[in-house]
Amino acid sequence: MIWPRKARRELAIDLPAWVRLQADWPCLRGLSDTESDRIRELIAGFLTSKTVSGAQGLEPDDDMRLAIAAQACLPILHLGLSHYGDFVEIVVHPAAFLVQRKLTDEDGLVHEFEDILAGEAMEGGPVVLSWDDIRPQTDFTDAPDQSMSNIVIHEFVHKLDMADGQANGCPPMPASLRQRWETTLYQAFDDLCRQLDAIEAAIPADIDPESEAADAWYARLPLDPYAATDEAEFFAVAAEAFFVSPVSFQRAFPALYECFSGYFRQDPVTRMS
Repeated sequence: MIWPRKARRELAIDLPAWVRLQADWPCLRGLSDTESDRIRELIAGFLTSKTVSGAQGLEPDDDMRLAIAAQACLPILHLGLSHYGDFVEIVVHPAAFLVQRKLTDEDGLVHEFEDILAGEAMEGGPVVLSWDDIRPQTDFTDAPDQSMSNIVIHEFVHKLDMADGQANGCPPMPASLRQRWETTLYQAFDDLCRQLDAIEAAIPADIDPESEAADAWYARLPLDPYAATDEAEFFAVAAEAFFVSPVSFQRAFPALYECFSGYFRQDPVTRMS
C-alpha cells in the first residue's frame, strides 16, 4: 500500500487498496475512472492533513484510516478538501462511547445525562467515531440499492453543515441553490415529521414505542426516525440515504434528491445502476 507519511505530501492510494475499499463499501462503486482518480487523490490529501487517533486503547491501522478517509471523501468528491478545513482530528473508539450532556429545560432546570453514541461531529473540533459501528459489514449484496446507514458519511455531512457556524441543514452554497434548497429540505423534513406522528399514533398502546416490537411500524418511514430530530439531523440522515440507498431516496424525495445532486454534483442513482 502506498501511504502518505509527510505532511502536505500527497501520494496516490494504490489500485489494490482502492479495489478493497470498493469491495467493502458499495457506495464507492460505480465511480468513473476520472472520479476514482479524484477520490484517491482526496483520500491521500485527507490523510496528510488529518490525524486519525485511537481512544480507549484502540490503535487505528492503515485499513481503518483508509476506510474512514474514503467514506469521508465521497461527499466532497466534487467539492474539495477545503470544506473540511475547520478540524484536524478524527478520534476512533473501539465501540459506542459515552458523552456527558447537560440540558436546561424551559423552567431553567439543568438536567445531566449520558448519551451513548456511535459518532459525533463537534463544531470546530474533531469527528468522533465508533469503529464497531463503522467497520466493514460482511452481509453486502450486489443489489444496486441497499437500505443501510453510514455513520461516517453522516458525521462528515454534519461538518459540511457546520461550515457556516451553525448546523441547520443548509451548508454554505451558492445563492442560486440556497432558496430552493431551504424550501425543499424543510418541506421534506415537515413531511417526515407528519409521517412519524401518524406512525406513532398507530402503534398499539400495549407496545412500547422504544422497543424492538415497534420497529415494524417505524420501518414504514422512508428514513430512520432519527431524521425527525431537527433539520440538521434530517440533512445528515438524508445524505446517508442519498449516497447509500439512492434509488429508494430518490423515489421518496425526488425534489430533494435533485437538490442534493446539484449541491454534491453527483448522481448516485446513475452511478449505481
